[in-house]
Amino acid sequence: KAPLSKSLLLVPSAISILLALLFQHYQKFFAYNLQAIKEDFQIWRLVCGRTICLDLKDTFCSSLLIYNFRIFERRYGSRKFSSFLLGAWMLSALFDLLLVEIAQYIFGITINSLPSGFLGPVFALFVPFYSSIPRVQVTQVLGHFSITNKTLVYILGLQLLTSGSYIWILALSGLVSGICYSSSILKVHQILCVPSWVAKIFSWTLEPIFSSAEPTNEVRVGMGATVDIQRQQRMELLDRQIMMSQVAQMRRQRQQQGGMINWNRLFPPLRHRHNANYQDHRPSEQDTPPPTEVSEEQVARLMEMGFSRGDALEALRASNNDLNVATNFLLQH
Repeated sequence: KAPLSKSLLLVPSAISILLALLFQHYQKFFAYNLQAIKEDFQIWRLVCGRTICLDLKDTFCSSLLIYNFRIFERRYGSRKFSSFLLGAWMLSALFDLLLVEIAQYIFGITINSLPSGFLGPVFALFVPFYSSIPRVQVTQVLGHFSITNKTLVYILGLQLLTSGSYIWILALSGLVSGICYSSSILKVHQILCVPSWVAKIFSWTLEPIFSSAEPTNEVRVGMGATVDIQRQQRMELLDRQIMMSQVAQMRRQRQQQGGMINWNRLFPPLRHRHNANYQDHRPSEQDTPPPTEVSEEQVARLMEMGFSRGDALEALRASNNDLNVATNFLLQH
């Protein structure tokens, strides 16, 4: 479900390995030579030098980062993901030249070349990774240092940052370009985006090559559905699978305990309508509201999860026929 990420993972890595092992005399064509770009206007060097890594350590680290960042293509779709990479690539190329000129003007450092590779957009992906991916703690080291699901990605980024002398320029330009592209104020994403006809061409040509087959146990969605609808349906399917696993676990616990749901603790207003809270004022039969009509379809769905019909009816009536609330009540009690 991430053909663009897979292509960026396989094609540049394969070319980088071939250049390092078999075709070393062609490496000069993929060098990120700023002097040749500025003085001789060799724009092709800008494209080649900012696409293929000549250092295998950079290739390995960037490939692992692209593999971890494939979640954005699955979340946003291939076209939006490719638009982000294109915009970050173009902006980071501009910021590379600006930072080199600033370094020469302030510190007197003359930089004629920078590390090659698809590094600017990779560093730019850290911006949405930091802002939109939730941080989940996995464990703690020495009782003070938290290890989360994002720690490994940051370690890989730090390893890539320390692999070269001037790679900090690429990292800084990539982060700035990611912030600029993600900013809603600058509206860069509305200008630097992949046209729909280009996305269709690549979808017809490259997607069949790099896309993977869907799992056989996954419910297929309609071909006419949009990407957002398909993504929503897959999320709903995942939620149902998680809910079914929770139901199975709760049923095992209930069988081990040998007891039923404590409805007195779950719905005291329903079970104790005539308790001490109502001793002072007893409502008449005319004032008693009629019972809430329950959807038989929702009752059937709760019964499919393993609950009895009586429990399903009580939960739906108590939750005003809200299936999600009723399911949470049944799972938690």
